[in-house]
Amino acid sequence: MGELRVPTMAELAAKGQQPDVLFWVGCAGSFDDRAKKITKALVKILNKCDVNFAVLGAEESCTGDPAKRAGNEFLFQMQAMMNIQVLDGYEIKKIVTACPHCFNTLKNEYPGLGGKYEVIHHTQLIQDLFDSGKLTVEGGTFKGKKITFHDPCYLGRANGVYEAPREILSKLDAELVEMKRCKAKGLCCGAGGAQMFKEAEKGDKEINVERTEEALKTNPNIIATGCPFCNTMMTDGVKNFNKENDVQVLDIAEMIANAADL
Repeated sequence: MGELRVPTMAELAAKGQQPDVLFWVGCAGSFDDRAKKITKALVKILNKCDVNFAVLGAEESCTGDPAKRAGNEFLFQMQAMMNIQVLDGYEIKKIVTACPHCFNTLKNEYPGLGGKYEVIHHTQLIQDLFDSGKLTVEGGTFKGKKITFHDPCYLGRANGVYEAPREILSKLDAELVEMKRCKAKGLCCGAGGAQMFKEAEKGDKEINVERTEEALKTNPNIIATGCPFCNTMMTDGVKNFNKENDVQVLDIAEMIANAADL
């Protein structure tokens, strides 16, 4: 694979061009070293399938999700209004993001402030690329592997997206095993609602440890995620049980990029 092509909206606008979809990278995907790998994997897939996309680059700001969940509505609205101004300035119609928190906020919170866009999660986009025949994978990379998928709260229970991630995983030559609590009964990884950014409260067990226990009971080779926060929490959980040499925690985009040899 050659250089990654990541055009910015400003560059396209200067040429009088409009992308089909805006890739909203999000704070984790931009700044967290682990989550940057998910961003790169998705860009590889977009490049491979010749998807006409762009990013906002330095013009992208936090959606305001952590502020809103932590109770600072004023800060959330300030962030949102700034972003809506930028998005509307570029006449954005469709947005894809690899972060369910950004996905949920852009899709469900922004319309109330005037920001109306078609918003999809990266697993939905990848599923569309498979369905349209633009993307194919060799299942060999994951042949015989056992995979369990952890449903992100803001993707699953908040927005009812359960099938896209599983459809994608079914393209791999692997066995998908479900945890006891999955889909609508899925358990949070412990990072949602701005909990990612604060110390744990008193209790006898961390939520991510409890969730990782459930995942490890399926004896997986890989815990698949669709959210950078879930990825961090499950990775920490795996380390808690000293299983990091036995069990990988990977985003679905990374697995597909890997299987497609990108």
